[in-house]
Amino acid sequence: MTKEQFAEALAAQGISLTERQKEQFDHFFRLLVEWNEKMNLTGITEEGQVYVKHFYDSITPAFYFPFDQVKSVVDIGGGAGFPSIPLKICFPHVKMTIIDSLNKRMGFLQHVASELGLEDVHPVHGRAEDRGQEANYREKFDLVVARAVARLNLLSEFCLPFAQPKGHFIALKGADITPELNEAKKAIKTLGGKTRKVETFQLLEEAGERNIVIIEKVEATPKSYPRKAGVPAKKPLV
Repeated sequence: MTKEQFAEALAAQGISLTERQKEQFDHFFRLLVEWNEKMNLTGITEEGQVYVKHFYDSITPAFYFPFDQVKSVVDIGGGAGFPSIPLKICFPHVKMTIIDSLNKRMGFLQHVASELGLEDVHPVHGRAEDRGQEANYREKFDLVVARAVARLNLLSEFCLPFAQPKGHFIALKGADITPELNEAKKAIKTLGGKTRKVETFQLLEEAGERNIVIIEKVEATPKSYPRKAGVPAKKPLV
């Protein structure tokens, strides 16, 4: 995929990039490749592949959810800036928080935000289980996003505590989501969520099936969740 094809593909979905936004994506790509030589950010570094599998893939939730109506977003496990940075470039009004357990990635994200001139980008070092119990972050966001971090029952415990009541959690998942959805039903309900829709589509250039799971926060998350760091992974809600 060329940069021009990327812009055309987004325009076909109603997202028109300005010249500045196109330059920001180009700059982000170059920073990603440069920093990837120093730290493990991604196994995908070929330009066309980055544009399809990282940039375009990260923006797909906006095809199914009104990001123009969202003010605050938190990306859980957003390490190299996916989906947070592509979404922030496309929707500059959004206040974007990125939480990741690897501190060295925070320096990369700070540098990206500075170099690209992105305001209101806040990388936060920490584990989701810990930050999700903190008053500064708990139930403070319109939208929570996460991309391929963990299975949905576990991911729901990481993410739903951050969404404010009537807010949403969007999981960007790969193919064959049905088993995960069935496995996660109890967890989603326990944590105050309700699955509103699942959008299944093929990523461009035969890059595979993707699923967007949109969950609404219909009730406050019980105070006992998320459990202490490490517990959800050992004893997922089923």
